[in-house]
Amino acid sequence: MSATFAERRKIILEVLAEDGSVNVSGLAKRLGVTVVTARADLAALEEEGLLMRTHGGAVPAQHPKLMERMQAGKGLKGAIAKAAASMIKDGDTVIISAGTTTALIAKYLLGKRDVHIVTNNTLLLTYARMNPQLRVTLVGGEFRPEEEGVMGPMALAALDQFHVSKAFIGIDGASVKQGFTAHFVESADLVRKMAEQVDQVVVLSNSGKFGKPGFARILPFDGIDALVTDNELTKEFEEKLSTAGVRIVKA
Repeated sequence: MSATFAERRKIILEVLAEDGSVNVSGLAKRLGVTVVTARADLAALEEEGLLMRTHGGAVPAQHPKLMERMQAGKGLKGAIAKAAASMIKDGDTVIISAGTTTALIAKYLLGKRDVHIVTNNTLLLTYARMNPQLRVTLVGGEFRPEEEGVMGPMALAALDQFHVSKAFIGIDGASVKQGFTAHFVESADLVRKMAEQVDQVVVLSNSGKFGKPGFARILPFDGIDALVTDNELTKEFEEKLSTAGVRIVKA
């Protein structure tokens, strides 16, 4: 029995992450399909924004490390982003931080009207460009391909111009002692600044990041209003977050 598209998709993305490119003939042989099917698979993945077609093959559309993050727990990321998107109403202005899960929020805003997004998340543009009801303000700064986001002093300064209703932020880790954390100081500084410019702060994270703190502290638990996560959050963290006044939304 031949592999399904979902199975072939996984293999193609793994090859791109490892080798940095694929060619159609070699891919067809590896997948056990015709060249026509291999080309169709590449075209489908290009439409998803996951790769760029080249003469005779394809290359990743994003940094290899980012591709790995995008594929890890893809279904769960989508569920969390969809739950977060349901918190956004017609006419809202929101801030969305860089991240693979936060980027997906834009995908689930179809049907919402007159939503204005302020963001440093360049990956979000892949989904936002398909929705004419979204207005996106991209803050300036230095583009970091591994983060698919804009960072640095210019981005921090740009955020001073805004005050909006909600911020949807991603994290790299969390612990009882450190609260919410990021891998890099620059990322933590920027997300903390976003939180200062809004009335409500919503964190998006799968439960696997809890108990695994990153290098730089973003905010304590009581510095946010809500957490959108999955059903596997431990009782210990649920109690700590509830005590801190955090509303837990399970996707």
